[in-house]
Amino acid sequence: MPKFRRTDRINEQLKQEISILVRDEVRDPRVGLATITAVQTSPELDHAKVYFTALGEEDERKEILSGLRSAAPFIRHELGKRLHMRRIPELHFELDRVLAEAMRIELLLAHARSTMGTEEGASAEAEAARADDEFADSDTLDGADADSLAGGEDSGEPVDGAGSSDAGGDAADAGPSGDGGRGPGADRDADA
Repeated sequence: MPKFRRTDRINEQLKQEISILVRDEVRDPRVGLATITAVQTSPELDHAKVYFTALGEEDERKEILSGLRSAAPFIRHELGKRLHMRRIPELHFELDRVLAEAMRIELLLAHARSTMGTEEGASAEAEAARADDEFADSDTLDGADADSLAGGEDSGEPVDGAGSSDAGGDAADAGPSGDGGRGPGADRDADA
């Protein structure tokens, strides 16, 4: 059973309530395009970092941040009315840079792939040839090893089935009469 900490549940509940409040209750026009992405509360539930994203340029995001910071007391008061908590944490709004960092890393990887693609053509052929040589060296076996892998004489197992215990071999078919288990009239059938 997965273990959930109380702060994880509170973080999710705060995120949902703050999102609703920012969308429906806050009248500051600067806050219009903010989306609440995550909330992290301290273990004592005294403080909560509220992460948000916003469309637009850096100047517009700074305006949204100042609007959210000025609306923080109102949001905290409304949370006190809606949530059944002894103490509502102090809200600290911060711009969520996870998406921007992910896009930056993706661009760097794409750039690295494109530069490796031009260099990779010549080096890939050399590396493939080297790998083929190494595989060929490890694949050669001496005669005794090849015979033992194929079930030959050196492996201790008969190749033609003589002396084996399966029903298809001649030694297993030989009965007490020495006629191969064919019975008394087997010679007549074989001669005919």
